[in-house]
Amino acid sequence: MNIHNVADELQAALRSGPFHVALRTAVEARGLTLERLRHRLAQRGLHVGVSSLSYWQQGLRRPEREESLRAVRALEEILELPSRSLIDLLGPPKPRGRAPGVAYSTLLRPAQVLASMLSELDAVADDRRLHIVGMYESLHIGADRSITRRETLQVVQAHEEGADRYIMIYRGDPGCDVSRVSVHAVEDCRVGRVRRDGPTALVVAELLFDRVLRVGDSHVIRYEIADLSGTESCDYERGFRFPAGQYVLRVAFDPVELPVRIHRFSRRGPGAGELATAELTLNSHHAVHLVAAALQPGLVGIRWSWP
Repeated sequence: MNIHNVADELQAALRSGPFHVALRTAVEARGLTLERLRHRLAQRGLHVGVSSLSYWQQGLRRPEREESLRAVRALEEILELPSRSLIDLLGPPKPRGRAPGVAYSTLLRPAQVLASMLSELDAVADDRRLHIVGMYESLHIGADRSITRRETLQVVQAHEEGADRYIMIYRGDPGCDVSRVSVHAVEDCRVGRVRRDGPTALVVAELLFDRVLRVGDSHVIRYEIADLSGTESCDYERGFRFPAGQYVLRVAFDPVELPVRIHRFSRRGPGAGELATAELTLNSHHAVHLVAAALQPGLVGIRWSWP
């Protein structure tokens, strides 16, 4: 294709869009790699990952956050395009087909640290593309009173195009050594990038699917977290930022060291009072469980007391 045809194709894409076609055509016309674009953006203080740029130009995701929109304006300059030529193609934000959720700060105190970790994975704190249809978690408490293993079986469904991963968030007990926390893919996913923050005991990891989900598609993943820190644990809770389907939590204790009192609870956020509490009794396998359905945003879990 000669230079005139390239220019004509770019002008046509900028006139009629859609955004991802115009962006891809402009990148090809200027002969820049996505890594080079990422570097040029970083020089302007805008941190956008290569994967996000790739998703944008494939139409798998669209820039919506304020920082992303600033990056698009910068791309217009870097790619030598007319002002607002890309921004105007985005149009108004896409409507979300989900019930309103709550901010991470409602469920997790170190929310700012978490937001920074998510940004490193090119993820956003308000990503609503996946709905949790069901989740089954199994915890094993060792003789040293620590959570030695957590296995999760999870069913998700896509509410928007482009979902190809689930972002797993783990927060260890006080004294957790995040370098000793490992994430393992068991079924129908693989572990991508992992980020750790020692002071907050947070571990965030990508669980990658083998395909990009369309609206309405479901996907099942099974993964395991091993924490060898050996810190004593007295509870476990799962936070839900958006309405979800069914949640099942099973906690099994080593027969050498059993708790004296166990109860289930729910609460709206950290520091909030416990709601809907109920005593739980160990079965013959030294385990207890809870089942919760039609979940609303908040926290649900099991707490126990040691002798």
